[in-house]
Amino acid sequence: MSNDPKGFRRNLTNYGDRDFALYLRRSFAQSTGLSRELMGRPIVGIAQTASGFNNCHRQVPELVEAVKRGVLRAGGLPLDFPTVSLGEVFLSPTSLMFRNLMSMDTEEMIRAQPMDAVVLIGGCDKTVPAQLMGAASADLPAIQLVTGPMLALPFRGERLGACTDCRRFWAKYRAGEVSDEGIDTIEANLATTAGTCAVMGTASTMACIAEALGMSLPDTAGIPAVHADRIRAAAAAGARAVERIATGGPRPSEIITEKSVENALRVLLAIGGSTNAIVHLTAVAGRRGIDIPLRRLNELSDETPVLVDLKPTGSNYMADFHFAGGMTALLWELRDLLHLDCMTVTGEPLGSRVREPAYVDRNVIRPRAEPFDPVGGLVALFGSLAPNGAILKRSAADARLFEREARAVVFDSLADLAARIDDPALDVTADDFLLLQNAGPTSETGMPEAGYLPIPKKLAATGIKDMVRISDARMSGTAYGTVVLHVSPDAASGGPLGLVRNGDRIRLSVKERRIDLLVDEAELARRRSGWRAPVPPKRGYRRLYADQVLQAEHGCDFGFLRGVD
Repeated sequence: MSNDPKGFRRNLTNYGDRDFALYLRRSFAQSTGLSRELMGRPIVGIAQTASGFNNCHRQVPELVEAVKRGVLRAGGLPLDFPTVSLGEVFLSPTSLMFRNLMSMDTEEMIRAQPMDAVVLIGGCDKTVPAQLMGAASADLPAIQLVTGPMLALPFRGERLGACTDCRRFWAKYRAGEVSDEGIDTIEANLATTAGTCAVMGTASTMACIAEALGMSLPDTAGIPAVHADRIRAAAAAGARAVERIATGGPRPSEIITEKSVENALRVLLAIGGSTNAIVHLTAVAGRRGIDIPLRRLNELSDETPVLVDLKPTGSNYMADFHFAGGMTALLWELRDLLHLDCMTVTGEPLGSRVREPAYVDRNVIRPRAEPFDPVGGLVALFGSLAPNGAILKRSAADARLFEREARAVVFDSLADLAARIDDPALDVTADDFLLLQNAGPTSETGMPEAGYLPIPKKLAATGIKDMVRISDARMSGTAYGTVVLHVSPDAASGGPLGLVRNGDRIRLSVKERRIDLLVDEAELARRRSGWRAPVPPKRGYRRLYADQVLQAEHGCDFGFLRGVD
């Protein structure tokens, strides 16, 4: 028997006899109906994440079959395998808590099973970063294939799409502008096709970032989930994976570099992408030992304009972006800001695909000379309230709230927020800062998308649409508003955020990149002396999470997973 470590000869089960292990493996493989010819081919693993608890992945089985066709056509053997699947709205307390688990599952199955390359099929918010994290650590030739966005379809004179429109109508409902019957009707018309959220939420942002990193095939980030091109892209990914086996790469370690990570940051800023992407990209880069200093984010943001007009910061949807010219048009506009020598999964540098697009809809993708906003969509803040940083999506915020000092109205937990936010007796005005504690990565809730605190009902009823909101939590990429997020260190780890009390004064200055708690150090020391750390879970994955999770500026990854072996 040959010792060529390809296909079924790779990663043999250890029985103390390699020839016996291969003999036994092939004998069991024949029970699946494989021929000896097929068993001799190189193997492309297909990480598939279909789940009844993940509506965004409804068409994954169809994509798996398309990838298989591409692999077979190119001379490989496709074998799909299941991993953890993270459906954003079906997980408690939050999908972020299980992103690292999915990344470990993905990494270890790539390492353990006999595959020579892998196609990663994912879409919903945390699945793509988890797969990229796992692939970056396993370092086998890998191609990311996203499921694609939903279509926004007509409804009573306008198009609706999850989930910015979900939030818009829920705000109207809370303000008494939409009836109970009306909100039920809208609920049934927000998400009507397969795919991820129709706007530039976290899923679409990560799809664009995966392509900017070089981990996805060109112009595949925005293809709608239900479009025939999505199936063709799946087949192309399968064929490309076989090519990558033949050439020996490039591997993720050759693609995910400091330069490609900076390219991804540029794209993130130019598309007005999700704040979640900072956490996820930091985690992906961290698996290759690459840091993303938040002060560098500010430098890039000040020189990278917003060129894409998509909800939640604009008025269009992800499918519009794709058909307006998509990533090809965007990369062309950013070409002098990008590192064009970065390698991609095609085996060619990024510069080889950066070309002037045949068509661009300038209502959706602006030229650099006429941006929607001259600066990037995200900015990092520092100061006595956030010594290690915080994030504000300024492209989705009200600039009139950027420079101000105000009183803090404090909620010490999600339970406290739910109990009091709509209490008519709540002492709050539109000029106050709403502040949520104990919703960060080390809290028992695992940093949920709770940073988008609702406007108190009594203020919403008067027409108030936005207020400054501050927390150590995250915000959905589909949300909008003047929301300061990812405050670090978080409250549950003893950070200054947990020391804020009702009535304290806080100063916000986006211009100065600062957020400060205006309480003297002696009083803070007194409060700090009474602080007690939360009791960690006793067992299971949640105990591992509590023991190992890092702060937001390190991507909320586990400490032992960062860096390279």
